[in-house]
Amino acid sequence: MSINLKEITAPKKTVKKIKKSEKGTFDFLNKEISFSGNRLKDKQKEDFYAGLGMLLSAGIDMRTALKIICDEQKKKKEIELFNGLYEDLIAGQNLSETMRETGQFSAHECYSIGIGEETGRLKEVLTDLALFFTNKIKQRRQLISTFTYPVIVIATALLVVIFMMNFIVPMFVDIFSRFNGELPMLTKMVMNASEAFKENFWLGLLVLAGIVFGLMSIRKKTWFRKYSSQFAIKVPVIGTMLKKAYLARFCQTMSLLMSARIPLLRAIRLMEKMISFYPFEQALQHFEDEILHGKTLHEGMEHFSFFDAKIKSLTKVGEEINQLDKIYNNLSKQYTEELQHQVGILNGLLEPILIIFVGLLVAVILVAMYLPMFQMSNSFA
Repeated sequence: MSINLKEITAPKKTVKKIKKSEKGTFDFLNKEISFSGNRLKDKQKEDFYAGLGMLLSAGIDMRTALKIICDEQKKKKEIELFNGLYEDLIAGQNLSETMRETGQFSAHECYSIGIGEETGRLKEVLTDLALFFTNKIKQRRQLISTFTYPVIVIATALLVVIFMMNFIVPMFVDIFSRFNGELPMLTKMVMNASEAFKENFWLGLLVLAGIVFGLMSIRKKTWFRKYSSQFAIKVPVIGTMLKKAYLARFCQTMSLLMSARIPLLRAIRLMEKMISFYPFEQALQHFEDEILHGKTLHEGMEHFSFFDAKIKSLTKVGEEINQLDKIYNNLSKQYTEELQHQVGILNGLLEPILIIFVGLLVAVILVAMYLPMFQMSNSFA
Protein backbone atom coordinates (compact mmCIF):
# COMPACT_ATOMS: atom_id res chain seq x y z
CA MET A 1 0.00 0.00 0.00
CA SER A 2 1.45 3.37 -1.03
CA ILE A 3 1.13 6.39 1.22
CA ASN A 4 0.89 10.02 0.30
CA LEU A 5 3.33 11.98 2.42
CA LYS A 6 1.47 15.20 1.79
CA GLU A 7 -1.53 13.74 3.52
CA ILE A 8 0.29 12.22 6.48
CA THR A 9 -1.58 13.63 9.42
CA ALA A 10 -2.03 12.26 12.89
CA PRO A 11 -5.15 12.18 15.00
CA LYS A 12 -5.49 15.26 17.16
CA LYS A 13 -4.52 13.47 20.34
CA THR A 14 -1.44 12.02 18.70
CA VAL A 15 -0.37 15.33 17.23
CA LYS A 16 -0.68 16.91 20.65
CA LYS A 17 1.59 14.27 22.12
CA ILE A 18 4.18 14.72 19.44
CA LYS A 19 4.24 18.49 19.67
CA LYS A 20 4.54 18.36 23.43
CA SER A 21 7.85 16.58 23.19
CA GLU A 22 9.12 18.29 20.05
CA LYS A 23 8.69 21.98 20.83
CA GLY A 24 11.17 23.88 22.88
CA THR A 25 14.52 25.64 22.69
CA PHE A 26 16.54 23.24 24.79
CA ASP A 27 15.10 19.99 23.54
CA PHE A 28 18.48 18.76 22.19
CA LEU A 29 19.68 18.65 25.83
CA ASN A 30 16.72 16.63 27.03
CA LYS A 31 16.16 13.96 24.41
CA GLU A 32 16.50 10.90 26.65
CA ILE A 33 15.64 12.44 30.00
CA SER A 34 11.96 12.36 29.25
CA PHE A 35 9.44 13.37 31.89
CA SER A 36 6.69 11.52 30.05
CA GLY A 37 6.36 7.93 31.18
CA ASN A 38 4.48 6.97 28.01
CA ARG A 39 7.31 7.32 25.52
CA LEU A 40 9.89 4.74 24.61
CA LYS A 41 13.41 5.57 25.65
CA ASP A 42 15.97 6.34 22.98
CA LYS A 43 17.87 3.12 23.70
CA GLN A 44 14.73 1.06 23.07
CA LYS A 45 14.13 2.90 19.80
CA GLU A 46 17.74 2.38 18.75
CA ASP A 47 17.40 -1.38 19.37
CA PHE A 48 14.04 -1.46 17.55
CA TYR A 49 15.27 0.29 14.39
CA ALA A 50 18.60 -1.57 14.32
CA GLY A 51 16.93 -4.95 14.85
CA LEU A 52 14.15 -4.36 12.35
CA GLY A 53 16.61 -3.07 9.74
CA MET A 54 18.89 -6.08 10.25
CA LEU A 55 16.02 -8.54 9.89
CA LEU A 56 14.72 -6.86 6.72
CA SER A 57 18.23 -6.81 5.26
CA ALA A 58 18.44 -10.56 5.92
CA GLY A 59 15.44 -11.08 3.64
CA ILE A 60 12.77 -11.53 6.32
CA ASP A 61 9.43 -9.95 5.52
CA MET A 62 8.07 -7.08 7.64
CA ARG A 63 5.39 -9.08 9.48
CA THR A 64 7.76 -11.86 10.50
CA ALA A 65 10.46 -9.36 11.49
CA LEU A 66 8.03 -7.40 13.67
CA LYS A 67 6.79 -10.64 15.25
CA ILE A 68 10.37 -11.60 16.14
CA ILE A 69 10.87 -8.19 17.78
CA CYS A 70 7.61 -8.64 19.71
CA ASP A 71 8.79 -11.99 21.05
CA GLU A 72 12.04 -10.40 22.28
CA GLN A 73 10.27 -7.89 24.55
CA LYS A 74 10.17 -8.55 28.29
CA LYS A 75 8.43 -5.54 29.81
CA LYS A 76 4.64 -5.32 29.72
CA LYS A 77 4.58 -1.84 28.17
CA GLU A 78 6.89 -2.80 25.29
CA ILE A 79 5.04 -6.09 24.73
CA GLU A 80 1.72 -4.25 24.40
CA LEU A 81 3.21 -1.58 22.13
CA PHE A 82 4.93 -3.90 19.66
CA ASN A 83 2.06 -6.38 19.67
CA GLY A 84 -0.19 -3.48 18.75
CA LEU A 85 2.14 -2.54 15.88
CA TYR A 86 2.13 -6.15 14.70
CA GLU A 87 -1.66 -6.50 14.85
CA ASP A 88 -2.20 -3.22 12.98
CA LEU A 89 0.31 -4.33 10.35
CA ILE A 90 -1.60 -7.61 9.94
CA ALA A 91 -4.81 -5.56 9.56
CA GLY A 92 -3.31 -3.80 6.55
CA GLN A 93 -1.90 -0.57 7.96
CA ASN A 94 1.53 0.77 7.07
CA LEU A 95 4.18 0.79 9.78
CA SER A 96 4.35 4.60 9.76
CA GLU A 97 0.59 4.87 10.24
CA THR A 98 0.43 2.50 13.19
CA MET A 99 3.52 4.07 14.78
CA ARG A 100 1.88 7.48 14.61
CA GLU A 101 -1.33 6.26 16.22
CA THR A 102 0.53 4.96 19.28
CA GLY A 103 1.81 8.44 20.17
CA GLN A 104 5.09 6.79 21.22
CA PHE A 105 7.14 8.01 18.26
CA SER A 106 8.09 11.52 17.20
CA ALA A 107 7.03 13.22 13.98
CA HIS A 108 10.59 12.87 12.72
CA GLU A 109 10.47 9.08 13.08
CA CYS A 110 6.98 8.65 11.59
CA TYR A 111 7.72 10.81 8.56
CA SER A 112 11.07 9.09 8.02
CA ILE A 113 9.44 5.63 8.07
CA GLY A 114 6.72 6.93 5.74
CA ILE A 115 9.35 8.15 3.30
CA GLY A 116 11.06 4.75 3.40
CA GLU A 117 7.81 2.93 2.73
CA GLU A 118 6.85 5.17 -0.15
CA THR A 119 10.25 5.13 -1.84
CA GLY A 120 11.18 1.49 -1.15
CA ARG A 121 14.17 2.51 0.96
CA LEU A 122 12.85 1.36 4.33
CA LYS A 123 16.01 -0.60 5.15
CA GLU A 124 18.18 2.47 4.63
CA VAL A 125 15.78 4.63 6.64
CA LEU A 126 15.82 2.17 9.54
CA THR A 127 19.63 2.15 9.47
CA ASP A 128 19.68 5.96 9.48
CA LEU A 129 17.23 6.11 12.38
CA ALA A 130 19.26 3.60 14.38
CA LEU A 131 22.39 5.70 13.76
CA PHE A 132 20.45 8.85 14.64
CA PHE A 133 19.52 7.45 18.06
CA THR A 134 23.00 6.03 18.57
CA ASN A 135 24.43 9.53 18.13
CA LYS A 136 21.73 11.03 20.36
CA ILE A 137 22.51 8.59 23.15
CA LYS A 138 26.23 9.23 22.81
CA GLN A 139 25.74 13.01 22.84
CA ARG A 140 23.37 12.78 25.80
CA ARG A 141 25.87 10.73 27.80
CA GLN A 142 28.56 13.27 27.05
CA LEU A 143 26.29 16.11 28.13
CA ILE A 144 25.32 14.30 31.32
CA SER A 145 28.98 13.61 32.03
CA THR A 146 29.79 17.27 31.38
CA PHE A 147 27.02 18.82 33.46
CA THR A 148 26.81 16.30 36.33
CA TYR A 149 30.01 17.54 37.94
CA PRO A 150 29.07 21.26 37.72
CA VAL A 151 25.60 20.58 39.10
CA ILE A 152 27.04 18.68 42.07
CA VAL A 153 29.63 21.38 42.73
CA ILE A 154 27.09 24.22 42.48
CA ALA A 155 24.61 22.37 44.71
CA THR A 156 27.36 21.75 47.28
CA ALA A 157 28.41 25.39 47.14
CA LEU A 158 24.83 26.53 47.69
CA LEU A 159 24.44 24.22 50.68
CA VAL A 160 27.71 25.46 52.14
CA VAL A 161 26.70 29.10 51.69
CA ILE A 162 23.23 28.46 53.16
CA PHE A 163 24.79 26.74 56.18
CA MET A 164 27.35 29.48 56.73
CA MET A 165 24.82 32.30 56.29
CA ASN A 166 22.32 30.68 58.69
CA PHE A 167 24.62 29.29 61.39
CA ILE A 168 28.25 30.40 61.14
CA VAL A 169 27.85 34.09 60.35
CA PRO A 170 25.18 34.69 63.08
CA MET A 171 27.63 33.24 65.66
CA PHE A 172 30.21 35.82 64.64
CA VAL A 173 27.58 38.56 64.70
CA ASP A 174 27.04 37.92 68.43
CA ILE A 175 30.77 38.19 69.02
CA PHE A 176 31.11 41.36 66.96
CA SER A 177 28.23 42.99 68.80
CA ARG A 178 30.53 43.24 71.82
CA PHE A 179 33.23 44.80 69.72
CA ASN A 180 33.01 48.58 69.89
CA GLY A 181 35.38 49.22 67.02
CA GLU A 182 34.44 49.84 63.39
CA LEU A 183 33.93 46.62 61.46
CA PRO A 184 35.60 46.20 58.05
CA MET A 185 33.41 46.93 55.03
CA LEU A 186 33.67 43.33 53.80
CA THR A 187 32.45 42.03 57.16
CA LYS A 188 29.50 44.43 57.17
CA MET A 189 28.52 43.34 53.69
CA VAL A 190 28.58 39.63 54.60
CA MET A 191 26.64 40.27 57.82
CA ASN A 192 23.98 42.29 55.99
CA ALA A 193 23.77 39.58 53.33
CA SER A 194 23.34 36.94 56.04
CA GLU A 195 20.53 38.90 57.71
CA ALA A 196 18.75 39.50 54.40
CA PHE A 197 19.19 35.84 53.48
CA LYS A 198 17.58 34.64 56.72
CA GLU A 199 14.67 37.07 56.44
CA ASN A 200 13.90 36.40 52.77
CA PHE A 201 14.84 32.72 52.39
CA TRP A 202 11.29 31.34 52.08
CA LEU A 203 10.18 34.32 50.02
CA GLY A 204 13.06 33.67 47.63
CA LEU A 205 12.07 30.02 47.28
CA LEU A 206 8.49 31.08 46.57
CA VAL A 207 9.61 33.56 43.92
CA LEU A 208 11.88 30.92 42.34
CA ALA A 209 9.01 28.43 42.23
CA GLY A 210 6.79 31.09 40.66
CA ILE A 211 9.38 31.81 37.97
CA VAL A 212 9.73 28.10 37.14
CA PHE A 213 5.94 27.66 37.00
CA GLY A 214 5.59 30.76 34.80
CA LEU A 215 8.25 29.53 32.37
CA MET A 216 6.60 26.12 32.15
CA SER A 217 3.22 27.69 31.38
CA ILE A 218 4.47 29.97 28.59
CA ARG A 219 7.15 27.77 27.03
CA LYS A 220 4.82 26.86 24.13
CA LYS A 221 3.94 30.47 23.31
CA THR A 222 5.31 31.64 19.96
CA TRP A 223 6.76 34.87 21.35
CA PHE A 224 8.52 33.00 24.16
CA ARG A 225 9.96 30.39 21.78
CA LYS A 226 11.18 33.20 19.54
CA TYR A 227 12.97 35.24 22.18
CA SER A 228 14.23 32.28 24.22
CA SER A 229 15.76 30.68 21.13
CA GLN A 230 17.39 33.98 20.14
CA PHE A 231 18.83 34.31 23.65
CA ALA A 232 20.01 30.71 23.76
CA ILE A 233 21.82 31.00 20.44
CA LYS A 234 23.74 34.06 21.69
CA VAL A 235 24.94 32.37 24.89
CA PRO A 236 28.67 31.59 24.51
CA VAL A 237 29.51 27.91 24.01
CA ILE A 238 25.92 26.76 24.68
CA GLY A 239 24.66 28.70 21.65
CA THR A 240 27.32 27.14 19.43
CA MET A 241 26.45 23.66 20.66
CA LEU A 242 22.77 24.32 20.06
CA LYS A 243 23.46 25.38 16.48
CA LYS A 244 25.61 22.33 15.81
CA ALA A 245 22.96 19.98 17.20
CA TYR A 246 20.16 21.33 15.01
CA LEU A 247 22.36 21.75 11.94
CA ALA A 248 23.37 18.08 12.30
CA ARG A 249 19.73 17.05 12.48
CA PHE A 250 18.82 19.30 9.54
CA CYS A 251 21.58 17.80 7.39
CA GLN A 252 20.74 14.22 8.38
CA THR A 253 17.06 14.69 7.57
CA MET A 254 17.81 16.45 4.28
CA SER A 255 20.20 13.65 3.35
CA LEU A 256 17.43 11.13 3.94
CA LEU A 257 14.92 13.09 1.88
CA MET A 258 17.29 13.86 -0.98
CA SER A 259 18.56 10.27 -1.22
CA ALA A 260 14.92 9.16 -1.48
CA ARG A 261 14.62 11.46 -4.50
CA ILE A 262 11.99 13.62 -2.82
CA PRO A 263 11.58 16.93 -4.71
CA LEU A 264 13.23 19.81 -2.88
CA LEU A 265 10.05 21.79 -2.29
CA ARG A 266 8.27 18.75 -0.91
CA ALA A 267 11.31 17.94 1.24
CA ILE A 268 11.22 21.44 2.75
CA ARG A 269 7.54 21.05 3.58
CA LEU A 270 8.22 17.71 5.25
CA MET A 271 11.11 19.25 7.18
CA GLU A 272 8.74 21.83 8.65
CA LYS A 273 6.87 18.96 10.33
CA MET A 274 9.97 17.02 11.36
CA ILE A 275 12.09 19.71 13.06
CA SER A 276 10.45 21.97 15.63
CA PHE A 277 12.84 24.75 16.58
CA TYR A 278 11.74 28.33 16.06
CA PRO A 279 14.72 29.62 13.98
CA PHE A 280 14.47 26.57 11.74
CA GLU A 281 10.71 26.89 11.39
CA GLN A 282 11.10 30.47 10.16
CA ALA A 283 13.97 29.53 7.87
CA LEU A 284 12.11 26.60 6.31
CA GLN A 285 9.04 28.74 5.63
CA HIS A 286 11.31 31.28 3.95
CA PHE A 287 13.01 28.54 1.91
CA GLU A 288 9.62 27.35 0.69
CA ASP A 289 8.67 30.85 -0.47
CA GLU A 290 12.05 31.37 -2.15
CA ILE A 291 11.88 28.06 -4.03
CA LEU A 292 8.33 28.81 -5.18
CA HIS A 293 9.68 32.06 -6.66
CA GLY A 294 12.49 30.31 -8.52
CA LYS A 295 15.30 30.82 -6.00
CA THR A 296 17.72 28.12 -4.85
CA LEU A 297 18.13 26.71 -1.36
CA HIS A 298 21.52 28.27 -0.74
CA GLU A 299 20.13 31.68 -1.72
CA GLY A 300 17.47 31.29 0.96
CA MET A 301 20.13 30.42 3.55
CA GLU A 302 21.89 33.74 2.95
CA HIS A 303 19.16 35.52 4.93
CA PHE A 304 19.80 33.51 8.13
CA SER A 305 22.95 33.73 10.25
CA PHE A 306 21.98 30.43 11.88
CA PHE A 307 23.42 28.67 8.81
CA ASP A 308 27.20 29.03 8.73
CA ALA A 309 29.36 29.66 5.68
CA LYS A 310 30.24 25.97 5.32
CA ILE A 311 26.69 24.72 4.90
CA LYS A 312 25.83 27.63 2.59
CA SER A 313 28.77 27.04 0.24
CA LEU A 314 28.40 23.26 0.20
CA THR A 315 24.66 23.54 -0.39
CA LYS A 316 25.42 25.68 -3.43
CA VAL A 317 27.89 23.06 -4.70
CA GLY A 318 25.42 20.25 -4.02
CA GLU A 319 22.69 22.01 -5.98
CA GLU A 320 25.02 22.60 -8.93
CA ILE A 321 26.16 18.97 -9.16
CA ASN A 322 22.85 17.47 -7.97
CA GLN A 323 24.50 15.68 -5.02
CA LEU A 324 22.73 17.26 -2.06
CA ASP A 325 22.17 13.88 -0.39
CA LYS A 326 25.89 13.10 -0.21
CA ILE A 327 26.78 16.67 0.75
CA TYR A 328 24.32 16.70 3.64
CA ASN A 329 25.31 13.21 4.78
CA ASN A 330 28.92 14.34 5.13
CA LEU A 331 27.88 17.60 6.80
CA SER A 332 25.77 15.70 9.32
CA LYS A 333 28.78 13.63 10.34
CA GLN A 334 30.98 16.73 10.57
CA TYR A 335 28.54 18.67 12.74
CA THR A 336 28.03 15.65 15.01
CA GLU A 337 31.79 15.24 15.47
CA GLU A 338 32.22 18.97 16.13
CA LEU A 339 29.44 18.89 18.72
CA GLN A 340 31.04 15.96 20.51
CA HIS A 341 34.41 17.74 20.47
CA GLN A 342 32.91 20.93 21.93
CA VAL A 343 31.16 18.96 24.67
CA GLY A 344 34.53 17.44 25.60
CA ILE A 345 36.19 20.86 25.74
CA LEU A 346 33.37 22.26 27.88
CA ASN A 347 33.75 19.36 30.28
CA GLY A 348 37.47 20.08 30.64
CA LEU A 349 36.94 23.80 31.27
CA LEU A 350 34.05 23.66 33.72
CA GLU A 351 35.78 21.57 36.38
CA PRO A 352 38.67 23.95 37.26
CA ILE A 353 36.49 27.05 36.85
CA LEU A 354 33.90 25.78 39.31
CA ILE A 355 36.51 24.65 41.82
CA ILE A 356 38.05 28.13 41.76
CA PHE A 357 34.62 29.77 42.05
CA VAL A 358 33.56 27.71 45.07
CA GLY A 359 36.93 28.23 46.74
CA LEU A 360 36.74 31.99 46.31
CA LEU A 361 33.17 32.12 47.57
CA VAL A 362 33.96 30.27 50.79
CA ALA A 363 37.23 32.17 51.20
CA VAL A 364 35.47 35.56 51.01
CA ILE A 365 33.03 34.58 53.78
CA LEU A 366 35.77 33.21 56.02
CA VAL A 367 38.04 36.21 55.53
CA ALA A 368 35.14 38.57 56.25
CA MET A 369 34.45 36.79 59.54
CA TYR A 370 38.04 36.53 60.75
CA LEU A 371 39.21 39.98 59.66
CA PRO A 372 37.74 41.77 62.72
CA MET A 373 39.44 39.23 64.99
CA PHE A 374 42.78 40.05 63.43
CA GLN A 375 42.10 43.74 64.08
CA MET A 376 41.16 43.00 67.69
CA SER A 377 44.33 41.00 68.29
CA ASN A 378 46.45 43.81 66.79
CA SER A 379 44.75 46.42 68.98
CA PHE A 380 45.40 44.35 72.13
CA ALA A 381 49.00 43.89 71.09
